[in-house]
Amino acid sequence: MTEITANYDEPWKAAISEYFESFLSFFYPEIHVSINWQKKPVSLDKELEQITASAKTEKRYADKLFQAWLLDDQEIWILIHIEVQSQYDREFSQRMFIYNYRAFDLYNKPVISLAILGDENPSWRPNFCEYGLGNSQMRLDFAIVKLLDYQWEELESNNNPFAMIVMAHLKTKSTTSNLTEREQWKWQLVRSLYDRGLTKFDIINLFKFIDKMMTLPP
Repeated sequence: MTEITANYDEPWKAAISEYFESFLSFFYPEIHVSINWQKKPVSLDKELEQITASAKTEKRYADKLFQAWLLDDQEIWILIHIEVQSQYDREFSQRMFIYNYRAFDLYNKPVISLAILGDENPSWRPNFCEYGLGNSQMRLDFAIVKLLDYQWEELESNNNPFAMIVMAHLKTKSTTSNLTEREQWKWQLVRSLYDRGLTKFDIINLFKFIDKMMTLPP
């Protein structure tokens, strides 16, 4: 089995769709506290397809786009573009920029770009895209999270669903060439769901995410 065989994108997208508030609470708490959660965020999958379909890049797999509201409840939409990156990509920053400005062009509202970097290179931390000449400059800064930065002990003690998603991601990466070890970790992570005080609904959901991500041969 090669690294490409492992399924990262599907479980991440499904988990973000199901647990969007938990996602922001875990990875971006400063954004989480600024949103009015009394108004349910709206997933804009069809709009995101429009944005990515016309983007002239080789890889087109932006993950999720949401419409949310700030605490002041003004009639202003905050569009949150989320991207989960599973391997080094030299065009990543450019793609983040393209999706950001196309989302802004679609709604004419502020766009917050967030990125989860799930690769194995600790020094690769792209967080901006810029171009220009002289006094004519364009730059986009976007917030990133590096999964390698998380400590295993902290993840084990955290009941946020995304602590388990991060654990599954890291162990899937580290067992690319050792499927026997991956199988052992998969069993261990699934069993640990019952020790976290989760509801039956969450246990079933997280099992599905782990099972799909930690791919094993039949």
